[in-house]
Amino acid sequence: MPRFSVIVPVYKVQAYLQACLESVLGQSFTDLELIVVDDCSPDACGALIDEFAARDTRVRAIHLKENVGLGRARNAGVEHAEGDYLVFVDSDDTLAEDALHAMSDRIKETDEPDVLVYDYARTFWSGEEVRNQFASVLSQEGEAPFQLLDRPQLLRLLMVAWNKACRRDFIEREGFTFPPGLYEDTPWTYPIMMRARTIATLDRVCVHYRQRRRGSILRTTTRRHFDIFDQYDRVFAFLDEHPELSAAWRPIIFRRMVDHLSTVFTKRDRLPRGSRADFLRKARSHYRRYRVPGACPRTSTRIRHALVRLGTHRTYRTVWAALRMRARARRYAATARRRVKGAALQLHYRIQLRLPVRADRAVFSSFWGRGYGCNPGALEAALREHAPHIRTAWIADPAHHHSVPTATRRIRPGTAAYWTALARSKYLINNVNFDRRLVKRPGQVMIQTQHGTPLKLMGLDLQDRPAAARGMDFGALLRNADKWDYVLSANRHSTLVWERVFPASFRTLEYGYPRNDIYQRATSADVARLRESLGIPPGAVAVLYAPTHRDYRHTQLHTLDLERLLHNLGPRFVVLTRAHHSYGAPMTATSGRLIDVSHHPSTESLCLASDALVTDYSSLMFDYVNLDRPVVLHAEDWEAYEASRGTYFDVREFPPGAIARSQDELTDIFATGHWRGSRAAQLRRAFRDRFCVYDDGRAAERVVRHVVLGEAGGLPSVAPLAERRPAPAMGAADEPLPRAGVTEPTPRP
Repeated sequence: MPRFSVIVPVYKVQAYLQACLESVLGQSFTDLELIVVDDCSPDACGALIDEFAARDTRVRAIHLKENVGLGRARNAGVEHAEGDYLVFVDSDDTLAEDALHAMSDRIKETDEPDVLVYDYARTFWSGEEVRNQFASVLSQEGEAPFQLLDRPQLLRLLMVAWNKACRRDFIEREGFTFPPGLYEDTPWTYPIMMRARTIATLDRVCVHYRQRRRGSILRTTTRRHFDIFDQYDRVFAFLDEHPELSAAWRPIIFRRMVDHLSTVFTKRDRLPRGSRADFLRKARSHYRRYRVPGACPRTSTRIRHALVRLGTHRTYRTVWAALRMRARARRYAATARRRVKGAALQLHYRIQLRLPVRADRAVFSSFWGRGYGCNPGALEAALREHAPHIRTAWIADPAHHHSVPTATRRIRPGTAAYWTALARSKYLINNVNFDRRLVKRPGQVMIQTQHGTPLKLMGLDLQDRPAAARGMDFGALLRNADKWDYVLSANRHSTLVWERVFPASFRTLEYGYPRNDIYQRATSADVARLRESLGIPPGAVAVLYAPTHRDYRHTQLHTLDLERLLHNLGPRFVVLTRAHHSYGAPMTATSGRLIDVSHHPSTESLCLASDALVTDYSSLMFDYVNLDRPVVLHAEDWEAYEASRGTYFDVREFPPGAIARSQDELTDIFATGHWRGSRAAQLRRAFRDRFCVYDDGRAAERVVRHVVLGEAGGLPSVAPLAERRPAPAMGAADEPLPRAGVTEPTPRP
């Protein structure tokens, strides 16, 4: 018999059915049967099902003679199931890649539990994916399997059938079936969770839950939403039949019922006009019938519970109108306060501009206030070391103030202190631009540090790339560049690019990037400490995966299945995932050997902690090779990236290491050891020779001595590449890494 019986009930989803069925049949885990139940669908679904059944023997097509609804269609699928576990998938949703493989592995790890609960992500027409907000309750830490009493917080998850795999013999033994009507999941999922002797969790997105704009049954305006009352009657009847469960679960189910009823009522598109008062009256009746003394609602839901308890539509309309009026008044007041505050701050700034510039003050910022780091961070530390008479301040959003050293003043953007610092500090240092309203004064010195060696097109070179420029004001760009006194450069390539794409009167300091100094200064003890803080097991090979932003996409591009990669590479490897900051969201959740570090304040620390870098076209590769550690490029969508953004050279022709053009190639590069072989070291050496000439650990010192201390001559000389000793990698290895400085001669780029 198959391991999984995947049951898909189908009704009027011809636009989505193919994607759903292909997501099941395309799973890397193949020991399954796919039972597709045609609930007498009037569109082309029946024909599509038959086509799939003809192509793949694992597909079993069931055509019902009449439309019976979602619950009974699932029952029909269960009757034909032969697998160990039942997995339900709604026909407009899809299974995530390798989901069944992950389920099977977790089931084995947890001794074949009655129920396995896994995660899902909502997917929107825009391409956005949002993971379940209660994903933390699916943590795999602690004992497993367990009973619901051990993890009652699981009831905070959606009570649906499609985020659980259930043992078929458990379902048959207990006699569980789906009832007719809408909200049929409710009297199915609560009982199975309460009756299951063993439960396990899988902290992984296994289902992509499509959020349809139109056509979803729960978004249909109909009196069928009154079915919810019958469904909760069935849940409480089950508790009455099992008094041993009632004491523990009745108060929780009651609160969940009231939350659910109030949600249905407040959704404006569900109940037909004229039925809302009737719905509230029935909700009040259920509230009184099933109320449990002492079952107090959470603070955030007290108003909703009160509405259900009172059960009068007139009361609801009065409260709703009052709440809307209060919200509108607050919006008007907030707008007025912002305008008055803005005018006052600009007046304050104009006054500060008339006061003397303070020669002993320097103000720093990076990445639009995201926190302490990058080149400005390294310069700020060097300024405190080599020019202690200069008082430094850092502009950052309050959420990032914890990253700023205690010796440095913290400034919040948009405050009076912020405008004072911009008006009166002699030194202004940033890796992007300051506020466009900043007036550059005589006597002020602005250092534009930049934040990477440019592979992608920058500045004026984007004028013919509308997808990347996205309405950029090139006139404003040049006005900002006119404020720069110095621009930092890590190599000759960067110098030539900056001076061409930002044509202004600044002076380029080809001193190296200050943020890379730490790679030459950190010790093995520093690396060990960083690895421990990130949760990297001793002896593991830590791979940092850091892809760049895509101008041709609004959402993150997930070209790699990292869990499958880790599965194939074995327990020795750990992957640190770092999403590009422009997405504002992690790439994946931390789970076992997959550690998300998207919100870590220091990219340099992550590089030090890792043993290898996997990236695509990120400028991080230019920095990482300073560590003389392996870099692997995953260049699966190079043509699309080049067409939308444009690049200064084809990195595939002059790479810093091995190149993979698919997930299978990437797996093979690591499995065979090519990622750290002599050819990879040879490529890395050529890359370092071209792009890392000045990154010897003293770049920040050179900038401070030249700009702040005025030492035009006698600056620290640049150490040759062959004499540098970057921080060592700490991961397990069967043999020492080939060093880039001791390989055979490199072919010309």
